[in-house]
Amino acid sequence: MNLSAPFIRRPVATLLLSLAILLLGGVSFGLLPVAPLPKMDFPAIVVTANLAGASPQVMASTVATPLERSLGSIAGISEMTSRSSQGSTQIVILFDLNRDVDAAAREVQAAINAARNLLPSGMRSMPVYKKFNPSQAPIMVLSLTSPVLDKSQLYDLASTVIAQKLAQVQGVGQIQIGGSSLPAVRVELEPRLLDQYGIALDEVRTAIADANQDRPKGNVEDASRNWQVQANDQLHKAADYEPLIIRYQNNAAVRLGDVAKVHDSVENRYNNGFYNDERAVLLVINRQPGANIIETVEDIRAQLPGLQAVVPASATLQVAMDRSPVIRATLREAEHSLLIATVLVIMVVFAFLGRWRAALIPALAVPVSLVGTFAAMYLLDFSLNNLSLMALIIATGLVVDDAIVVLENISRHIEAGESPMVAAFKGSREVGFTLLSMNLSLVAVFLSILFMGGIVASLFREFAISLSVAILISMLVSLTLTPMLCARWLKADEGPEREPGRLQRFGSRLQERVLAGYGRSLEWALRHSRLMLVSLLATIVVNVALFIQVPKTFMPEQDTGQLIGFVRGDDGLSFQVMQPKMEVFRRALLQDPSIESVAGFIGGDSGINNAFLVVRLKPISERSLSAQGVIENLRETLPKVPGARLMLMSDQDLQFGGRQGRSSENEYVLLASDLGDLNHWTPIVRDALAALPELTDIDAKEGDGAQQIRLVVDRTTAQQLGVDMAMVTAVLNNAFSQRQISTIYDTLNQYSVVMEINPQFAQYPESLAQIKVITADGARVPLSTFSHWERSLEEDRINHQGQFAAESIGYSLAKDVTQDQANQAIRKAVAELNLPTEVQGILGGTGGQFEKEAQGQPLMIFTALLVVYIVLGILYESYIHPLTILSTLPSAGVGALLAILLTGGQFTLISMLGLFLLIGVVKKNAILMIDLALELERNEHLSPQESIRRACLLRFRPILMTTLAALLGALPLLLSMAEGAEMRRPLGLTIVGGLILSQLLTLYTTPVVYLHLDRLRHRINRWRGVRTDAALDTPL
Repeated sequence: MNLSAPFIRRPVATLLLSLAILLLGGVSFGLLPVAPLPKMDFPAIVVTANLAGASPQVMASTVATPLERSLGSIAGISEMTSRSSQGSTQIVILFDLNRDVDAAAREVQAAINAARNLLPSGMRSMPVYKKFNPSQAPIMVLSLTSPVLDKSQLYDLASTVIAQKLAQVQGVGQIQIGGSSLPAVRVELEPRLLDQYGIALDEVRTAIADANQDRPKGNVEDASRNWQVQANDQLHKAADYEPLIIRYQNNAAVRLGDVAKVHDSVENRYNNGFYNDERAVLLVINRQPGANIIETVEDIRAQLPGLQAVVPASATLQVAMDRSPVIRATLREAEHSLLIATVLVIMVVFAFLGRWRAALIPALAVPVSLVGTFAAMYLLDFSLNNLSLMALIIATGLVVDDAIVVLENISRHIEAGESPMVAAFKGSREVGFTLLSMNLSLVAVFLSILFMGGIVASLFREFAISLSVAILISMLVSLTLTPMLCARWLKADEGPEREPGRLQRFGSRLQERVLAGYGRSLEWALRHSRLMLVSLLATIVVNVALFIQVPKTFMPEQDTGQLIGFVRGDDGLSFQVMQPKMEVFRRALLQDPSIESVAGFIGGDSGINNAFLVVRLKPISERSLSAQGVIENLRETLPKVPGARLMLMSDQDLQFGGRQGRSSENEYVLLASDLGDLNHWTPIVRDALAALPELTDIDAKEGDGAQQIRLVVDRTTAQQLGVDMAMVTAVLNNAFSQRQISTIYDTLNQYSVVMEINPQFAQYPESLAQIKVITADGARVPLSTFSHWERSLEEDRINHQGQFAAESIGYSLAKDVTQDQANQAIRKAVAELNLPTEVQGILGGTGGQFEKEAQGQPLMIFTALLVVYIVLGILYESYIHPLTILSTLPSAGVGALLAILLTGGQFTLISMLGLFLLIGVVKKNAILMIDLALELERNEHLSPQESIRRACLLRFRPILMTTLAALLGALPLLLSMAEGAEMRRPLGLTIVGGLILSQLLTLYTTPVVYLHLDRLRHRINRWRGVRTDAALDTPL
């Protein structure tokens, strides 16, 4: 059966079919979304709960634990971590990749509702959730600056106007505002004046709360009119609160201004933000899981002109950081590589064929196959990303193979004297099965990736399917368009009789000499077949040795042009002490020639001794160092600041884990059911990891906790005085916690009245002695009457993971250290500590994910080989011939691994993808040889040795052409130096190295293996007492 015959007879239909594929693909290309990587975000939801004034211990036991128990019953949770700090708890829930985040959100809300009765009654609001992953880097940072407005006014604009509008943009998950806090009326009480008038703190709080009310007041009406009743019950500014009467004493009013300083300020004074050299309020925008970065950023930018128009003219809203330009540049460079690869492949075809008309026939297969793939990508909801474009770049060298095989076979018949039409029918029929076996086995390799599950399947799904579609379209083109064009464009007089041109004569002479040299060396290889078999076995052994030796890591380190930084201060440092330390780091960063801008903030939800930074690097063309190189350089040049550390990490498109506030993509997590065991072993493990030369930037809890003042109450004496613990905690809350005692309702937002004692009386522990409580008989007694204070160290944050107490130790890899080396060093160091069974240590983040995937890599390779064997066995109806074809693979593996070792590279998941590609590409050479050898045995009754020898010589040119086409198609990946090159280069290196060595070896080992396995097959058949056809294992 000749599948090409109808298309050869109907040229118009064939051309229109190809044109339709081009048109569909061209339209689809313009509709495809753009992204850095395929959609594979872990669905993540963050639950936040607040209880003002509660310690981390109280938050962990009364808020985090009940919520975790309720949330833990939800199906499909892959990781749940929580962080409890002063007054707040945040729970991060990561779900399996196949979970729908909206459906998960509904279950999270149901779990929160179910836990309602177990939560403290003092919570002002129920826990809320948002759909975003806090470990993912922000997609955009906006800065709001003004030479006129103060920070609280800027924060109010950001919170009330800008954040509300941007939160409505599709794809925005969270907007964190830093650098200040909302405006507030601050009441700073003077303890001595309160003593003088005999006024209690709670009396002041009650007076202010009673004076500022906003409740329904009803209406009055008569028979024809209705009037709304309003009153001046709301106080808005500090000047309105100052004359408030606290009480009458000695026939005189004691007003708030008499005992306190009242002024307009901010809710939380422990905040500060900057953008380069300006004080600024920052809006840090994170996307929802699965949201497209480019589309989300474009929608945000579309809102900015309107937002700038509604803010005061003195305020400037500008983009401090934007992820989209680097992503666009990366994809633009990938598209350039695709065009270069296409041109190189066409040049290879022309160089071998020497005639532009003959070269144009297989060249047309490239655009039709590649452009047609865009239509399939659109239908499958794929995007133009690094991996899908890499698939198309590789496809340029593969899709031309089928057309070359068809063209070569038809040309051979024309040179033998057949007319082009007859040669087209004969040639296409002869190679039909060859094309089928080559492409089905190739597609089987790529599609086997989809059944591996986990990260690999999700990450490489678009790559595998896009490449498979391109290959199948190329097979369709080779069976339809290529033979039709050969029948009409190739001429019989373009044979030896026609006078060739100079270039053609040179190419012909070169090919003849190479073929003659190959023929002589092939004869030698066949005579020394045992030596060739030994070399093949040695290659297999070297493969295993190299795979064990090659440095391994998870993914190539991306250069996204963005660094994320964290400043950690020693526990117990005040906000005032931390600010100048932060300023030292800011100035040092701005002086680096590779850095374009720095934005960050200190305080707020991060804690008074922690800061968050976003560093934008200059474009790659304007700096000499990669992002990781910039970090390593800064580690050496940054000034040493006592009591503070700056940790930087390069933003990656692929992040693992969801722990909040981590300073590195790698972490080692200790878990224990008892907090005491955890606190004992954490510093021991931290010190052991800090001693490892493979690690740097160790980030873990220092010391035994934060410094605290613990008030020890003599309950018996307090009871005698009529003082209970509620009164004690209330007076401390009123004095020291920046207590929000009343709410000011405005048109667009709500603001607070904050009460505390004058900060100058809250600087030392001795301040507690000045605080007095009211006894049962109305007397004012100081706290020191029935209590004393002592210094203590307490947890300033409590972490949970999977409902166990947890502490994470963040770390970065030292220069030239791989993930595998770091993991081995950590395992060895921890093993020497002999952790008790009550404490468990696990690798988290990228290191943990790498360990999971590395364990399955040998199985992945074996599975791919097994799939190829099964497909080839079905196609050839043989157990033996698939082994001959698979014998070509060891040399490709050695070439790929040697290339990685010699260039100082690392074996990553991208390199693993290159090995899968080599499995598909290299075996095509063996199929070309074996398929023709079997045909010669059947039809011309040649001996196995003569048939394989002739097959090797006849297929030498198409094998050389297809290999060079695949090699040059991958060359732009290897040589690329622009944005995104770090992701593409490992794939190009693996393919180029594997193809070069496999081309040198398989041309000799494949015929030898074919002969030896053929002899083995006949021996087995004689032992079985059956006779078989030369091409089949089935008994006749």
